[in-house]
Amino acid sequence: MRALSSFEKYLSVWVFGAILLGVSLGQLFPNLPKLLNALSYAHVSIPIAICLFFMMFPIMVKIDFSRIRSAARTPKPVALTLIVNWLIKPFTMYAIAYLFLGIIFRDMISGTEILNGKQVELYRSYISGCILLGIAPCTAMVLLWGYLANGNDALTLVMVAINSLVMLFLYAPLGGLLLSINMMPIPYVTIILSVLVYVGLPLLFGYMTRKSILKRKGIDYFNQTFLHRLTPVATIALLTTLVVLFALKGDVLIERPYDIILIGIPLLIQTVLIFAIGYLLARLFKLSYKDAAPTALIGASNHFEVAIATAVILLGLGSGAAVATVVGVLIEVPVMLMLVQYCKKTTNWFSK
Repeated sequence: MRALSSFEKYLSVWVFGAILLGVSLGQLFPNLPKLLNALSYAHVSIPIAICLFFMMFPIMVKIDFSRIRSAARTPKPVALTLIVNWLIKPFTMYAIAYLFLGIIFRDMISGTEILNGKQVELYRSYISGCILLGIAPCTAMVLLWGYLANGNDALTLVMVAINSLVMLFLYAPLGGLLLSINMMPIPYVTIILSVLVYVGLPLLFGYMTRKSILKRKGIDYFNQTFLHRLTPVATIALLTTLVVLFALKGDVLIERPYDIILIGIPLLIQTVLIFAIGYLLARLFKLSYKDAAPTALIGASNHFEVAIATAVILLGLGSGAAVATVVGVLIEVPVMLMLVQYCKKTTNWFSK
């Protein structure tokens, strides 16, 4: 059984370290936001855009789209993951985030911010970050979660490929719908472009790169050499993005550190709830354990890279929404490892 790499095992620690470094840099160099704004085009920070691309590309290059053809042989788990990810999860995320951040914790979250020229209450910005997480099913680390849970690796790859393609078409309209319900200013052109640039472009480059390397070097070189060299690039890009984000938004931790906990509560509840829905439906659908585990896990985990990228481009690098998406990264690994262990202890619920 493959073990977690140091980065995967301690992802939450690395993320927390990047946050602390970002906050420290923001306090030491208060002119940093002006510098980043100077290196921008059409309100998009060029350095951050580069980091976000390299954060996404290594994920997309791992996807084997040729396996989509096998989906016809396993229609039930594929249909189930699409139902959970696109018909249930986005709406439960909005409902839970609004219940906690918009009602229960509302009096504990004070302040406003300017987003796209409109003054917005901070709690709505946090809800927006949760929404962007909720409409982004995991297409990266779920490959690892399914593997650790002794799931069907081939099926996991199929579901990852299909969800990546579906995301191209549904992420923007679902995001626009739920963000507008949350009364956020939505530049629809920006959200569509963000999906094309931060999902479509890495997806295209990833597919072309994978195809080229497999043709010239073979699968062994691709898996053992190319991916090994590419992994640190994604790691560095993710951590650099977080450092810069909190260099600009460090006041959240300094002035309202409890906001991180308040945001984490609905995200934790949503993760466990969606896993439970997917796992129980898998049992009702009479799936085997090897199909049920990855089907439930892909819904529970989030594609935080897409959520962070969209929040940054759509609502701003220093927005509360961007901060909320990062909280999703903080809880991702410990919660998903807990759910993986739960899967392994309940294999007897399903057929072999």
